Amino acid sequence: MKFGVIVFPGSNCDHDAWYAASHNFGQEARFIWHDEHALGDVDVVILPGGFSYGDYLRCGAIARFSPVMAAVRKFAADGGLVAGICNGFQILVESGLLPGALMRNAGLKFVCAPVRIAAATTNSPFTNACEAGRPLTIPVAHGEGCYYADERTLDELEAEDRIAFRYIDNPNGSLRDIAGILNAGRNVMGMMPHPERATEPLVGSTGGRVIFESLIGALTLAR
Repeated sequence: MKFGVIVFPGSNCDHDAWYAASHNFGQEARFIWHDEHALGDVDVVILPGGFSYGDYLRCGAIARFSPVMAAVRKFAADGGLVAGICNGFQILVESGLLPGALMRNAGLKFVCAPVRIAAATTNSPFTNACEAGRPLTIPVAHGEGCYYADERTLDELEAEDRIAFRYIDNPNGSLRDIAGILNAGRNVMGMMPHPERATEPLVGSTGGRVIFESLIGALTLAR
């Protein structure tokens, strides 16, 4: 499988995502710079964490205008798999590829710690290998990770089984404990925790492996 990892000015988790895909899972992976107009021959796109464009204005607000995002939108519209992690989630929301907003954490403090989450659905390419409700320990590192949406949107996410992950230990005040969501087509996911930082025992947790395993399994079946 071919992973494409988008690199924006200020990204700092791009190498983590590339390493997880290529070294821990043996998949082909390459970096895609923010000013490229095409993604190339990739099966899945990852928008990594970090501080794109210094998080000026709002997190992800400037990155949404990067040339590469037009290609990401087309890729998603054509059914391609797109995963946004942390700042990547914020960019997907700012780009309109996912609903809602990511706001300042409750308490207005940056949170950097392992947290427990659980898959709220196994009906997606990103969660099919998960066991619904089973705790996964995955780190977070964000100052604006509080997921917010109006009640109608939240009810829609619930009704359509589009909440990918929920916090067991909610570190930021996200409404309904939402840690990750899916688009209507179920091929775009955003999540605030960092699965790429939890894929081998050396870093203290393997809770993120199941997300990569889900992706690889879904792509294998699609072929």
